[in-house]
Amino acid sequence: MNPEPLHRWLAQRKPTTHRFPYDRVVDAYQHHGKQFVPEAWTALLDAARERLPEVSGPRGQLAAFLDTALDKADGRFDYRSYLALPLLPIPDPDSDTGPADRLLARRDRLHVLLLADLIAFELRALEGTGTPTCQLPPAPLVVRKRLRHAVRAAGPALRRLSFDVRAVDDPVALARRIVTMTCIDRTSADRLALRTTMLPVSNVHDEWLFIRTLQTFELTFGLLAVDLTAVVTAAGENRLPAAGIRLSLAATLLRETAPLWSLLATMQPHAFHRFRVHTDGASAIQSRAYKLVESLCRTPDPQRLHSPAYRSVPDVRARIRSGQISLDDALTAIRADHRTLAEVPALADGMHRFTAAVHQWRRTHYRLAVRMLGTDQPGTGATPGTPYLLHGRDTAVFGSRDPITPGNGQP
Repeated sequence: MNPEPLHRWLAQRKPTTHRFPYDRVVDAYQHHGKQFVPEAWTALLDAARERLPEVSGPRGQLAAFLDTALDKADGRFDYRSYLALPLLPIPDPDSDTGPADRLLARRDRLHVLLLADLIAFELRALEGTGTPTCQLPPAPLVVRKRLRHAVRAAGPALRRLSFDVRAVDDPVALARRIVTMTCIDRTSADRLALRTTMLPVSNVHDEWLFIRTLQTFELTFGLLAVDLTAVVTAAGENRLPAAGIRLSLAATLLRETAPLWSLLATMQPHAFHRFRVHTDGASAIQSRAYKLVESLCRTPDPQRLHSPAYRSVPDVRARIRSGQISLDDALTAIRADHRTLAEVPALADGMHRFTAAVHQWRRTHYRLAVRMLGTDQPGTGATPGTPYLLHGRDTAVFGSRDPITPGNGQP
């Protein structure tokens, strides 16, 4: 692929952000894979980054894109840059404090857009109309199975957004309908976000599935962190029924991710091993959103706080060390006031639901990791892998005892 559009953009006396050739750059990355992009491209992108101070127009998005595209060249490749998370509006408890229904609607819309993009990619493979990545394509039967799980994963959000998703016997027909429906109100900003957040390290077909699925998990855990922050606040203000209702909603959202595991399980192990060798430095233990959720449930003990998982998210460690209040802290305060959760059925129910949802999520994660990695293999990016997951998969969600039943011990 010819980098001439980048040459022309750089040759302008006053380049503008809206004329930057995003599509041509993304095409090159998807054609070669980030690991194999020719130096001619990375050198020009580095030159574009150096010129950012003189570029006219909003520079934030372009700066984030260039940093994401150049992470391997810079030696900064990690989980966040691999998934292009700086280019996605992941919910965050520090900035997203609006009404719960609006935050959920915003999450649902992006969740659907990400899955619809994956569905469209798999449909192109099924119909033979060409996809940017071509190595190790799955069999048509596997693609149909993927489409069915992707539709299921998008279903709850589509219904909340009032899309017509009536059951259709043919999963391929329903998949096409979802792509058509989501294209109707897709904005130019949506299209740019979808394009710039798919920079795989290889041109193996299944990496598209891997990236989009992990992005949807990050999106959900970001909103869960916002929900848990609201629950802690409500509990601290003695609005215990409201805390319970918000926690039940969080549990529902986490349970809705179950089809994503089924979707991810359609990934071909040999395809996964083909591209994962190029992901050294990127691991899901670097997930900021997940660590926020974990630490908001209960404050990690010193050993956990000094583990690779938390050392990879220094800002979350700083929040904890500065006195972040967890839900377990709030429950301890309630007990200290000689009250029990049995007196607040909504909160007791919410705790039960959320605890069960987290344990189910962890068990499913572990089973899939074993399927892909075995029981004694390192994880992505030479991280501890399944032995690490096995050690932590059944840990208590809240503190040294279950919030409902006293005496349920911590490992």
